[in-house]
Amino acid sequence: MFDKVLVANRGEIAVRVMRACEELGVETVAVYSDADRHAGHVRYADEAYNVGPARAADSYLDGEAVLDAARAADADAIHPGYGFLAENADFAARVEAADGVTWIGPSSDAMERLGEKTHARRAMAEADVPIVPGTTEPVTDAETVREFGEEHGYPIAIKAEGGGGGRGMKIVESPEEAEEALESAKREGEAYFSNDSVYLERYLETPRHVEVQIVADSGPESDGPGGESDVVHLGERDCSLQRRHQKVIEEGPSPALSDELRERIGEAARRGVAAADYTNAGTVEFLVEEDPERDPDDPLGPETPFYFLEVNTRIQVEHTVTEALTGIDIVKEQLRVASGEGLSIGQDDVELSGHAIEFRINAENAAEGFQPASEGSLDTYDPPGGIGVRVDDALRQGDDLVTDYDSMIAKLIVWGRDREECLARSRRALAEYELEGVVTIVPFHRLMLSDERFLAGTHTTKYLDEEVDADRIADAQERWGTEPSRPSSDDEDGEEVTEREFTVEVNGKRFQVDLEERGAPAIPTSGGGSGAGGGRQQRPPQARDAGDDGDSGGVDVAEGGEAIQAEMQGTILSVDVAEGDEVAAGDVVCVLEAMKMENDVVAERGGTVTGVHVAEGDSVDMGDVLVVLE
Repeated sequence: MFDKVLVANRGEIAVRVMRACEELGVETVAVYSDADRHAGHVRYADEAYNVGPARAADSYLDGEAVLDAARAADADAIHPGYGFLAENADFAARVEAADGVTWIGPSSDAMERLGEKTHARRAMAEADVPIVPGTTEPVTDAETVREFGEEHGYPIAIKAEGGGGGRGMKIVESPEEAEEALESAKREGEAYFSNDSVYLERYLETPRHVEVQIVADSGPESDGPGGESDVVHLGERDCSLQRRHQKVIEEGPSPALSDELRERIGEAARRGVAAADYTNAGTVEFLVEEDPERDPDDPLGPETPFYFLEVNTRIQVEHTVTEALTGIDIVKEQLRVASGEGLSIGQDDVELSGHAIEFRINAENAAEGFQPASEGSLDTYDPPGGIGVRVDDALRQGDDLVTDYDSMIAKLIVWGRDREECLARSRRALAEYELEGVVTIVPFHRLMLSDERFLAGTHTTKYLDEEVDADRIADAQERWGTEPSRPSSDDEDGEEVTEREFTVEVNGKRFQVDLEERGAPAIPTSGGGSGAGGGRQQRPPQARDAGDDGDSGGVDVAEGGEAIQAEMQGTILSVDVAEGDEVAAGDVVCVLEAMKMENDVVAERGGTVTGVHVAEGDSVDMGDVLVVLE
C-alpha cells in the first residue's frame, strides 16, 4: 500500500478520498488554489500545497503544478477524484511516466480508448454491447447531420468527443438547425476539452439513464490491449432525474428494471469493460427506453431496448449509492488495485441490500433555473444523522461559500431496507438538514419526495425539464428555502471581532496561524483576496450604467449608455461583437458557459459597442463588465 497520496481535487470528494486513505494508514496531501486557502479539504489533509490562483486552469487544471506538489510532498501516488484532471489521459500518462509516482485510476491507454466517445462506441460494438444508432467517425459538416436525419429521423444529438454530463451536446430538431447546432457543439468541445471533434446519435424520446459501477484488475490473461481484465460489477444506479442533462438525484437499484433486464445490462457492462483491458474503478452508462404507459408495478422486461452511452473512467459523484447497497468501499478498492494488492472482492462476493438514494446538496436556487449562488456564508450548518444516513461534505459552520468552481457543497445519502423506507427516511433527513446563510436545492429535493412521477419511478431524463411545473418549485423554495448572507465580524456584545488568518508558505507548503482580536480594526485586504479575513475573493471593479451613483470601476460608460455585466460566474465561449458594431435590443453580444450550460448574453437596449472587455476563453465572475454600449 502507498505511504502518501496526493488528492488532486477539492471539496467533498477530496475529503472522501482522504478518509479512505486514513483508514488504510496512508498519509494525505491536499492541493489548493488561492480561493481555497481555507477550504475543508485543506484542513483535513496532513499536508497542503498551493498550486495557483483561483482560476481552475491556473491551479487545479495545471498538471505540472500538481506534479510539482506531489514531488515536493514526496507523495508516491495521485488520486484525481472526479472532474478537473480525472479523465485527462495526457495527465495520467505524465503521472505514469514520473519516477516514484503512481496514477490511481485506469491506465492512460484505457482512458484514451474509452474516453473518446467514438472510440468507445466502436469498442463496445465489437464486444457485442448495444449502441445507439449513430456515427463511429467524427462529423465535420452540416450536410452529414442532415443525411443522418433523413436516414434515422429527428431529433438528433450532436455530441462532443470529450464531453459528458450534457456539456458539448446539442439537439437538432430539423434540418434547418443542423449547421448552428454543429458549430455550437464543436465550439464547446474545443473550449472545454481542447477537442472540437463531434459525433451523432439518434436522440431517444423517452430515455432512462441507468449506469453500472465496475471495479477491475488485471486478470490472468491480461497482456495489455486486447487482453481481458477481471471485472466485477457492483449493480446499477438510476440517474434519470436530471435537469439539462445534469444529475440531481440518483438511486439504486433502479425502480424501473426487472431482474432479468438488470442482469442483461450488468453483464453488458462487464463484457465491454473487460474487452477494453480496463482496470481500477469506472462506470458504464446506458440509456434504457422507458414505456410512458407502463404500470409502475410492472417493471421493464428483458426485451426492453438499452444502449451504451459512455464510460466514465473515474470515480463518480454517485458512487456512494453503490457503497450503501454493497458495503464495499470503492475508493479503497481503487487504492488496492493501483498499489498492486488487487481487488479484495470477486463477483460472487457482491450482494446488494436494500435501497439507497443520493441527493446533491448544491448551492443553487432551483426556483431561478438552478442558478448557482454568487455568495453566502454557512451561518448554520447542522447536517442530519441517524440510522441509514450519510453526509459527504467539506464545509463547516462559519465557512464562506467559494463560488469559483462547481456548486456542490455536500451529498446526502440515505439507505433503507426497501424503497419505501428509503423515501420516508429521506424525508426525515432532508427536514433535519439545517442550512442558513447559503441558498441550496434542499427545497427542491423535499418537493421531489412528494412528486407522483418520481415516487412511481416512471420519470425519464426529460421529466424535470419538460413536465415539472416551475410554480411548484418556486412554492417549495419559498416554503423551505434559505437566503445567502455575508459574514459578520461583530460578537454578541457588540464588540467588533477581527479574525486574522495568516497563511505562510515555505517552499510551497502551507502553514496557517489563526488569531482573533477584539476591538481592533480589520486588516485591509488586496483585490486578490489573500491575507486576512476568511479568504473571500474580492471581485474586480464593476461598471455601472451612466447616471448611477458610485464608482464606474474604471470602465467609462457614456451618458445613457449600458455596461453589460455577467449574471453569473463562468467562461466566455464566444464574443459576437466588436468595437464599433451596432446592436439592437435582444442581440447576443457573447456566449457565457456556466454550470455546463451555454447562456446567451444579450443587450437590454440598442447602441454602439464602445468597449469589449472579455475574450474567448476568459473566466468571469458575476458582475464583471463584458461589453459597453453607448
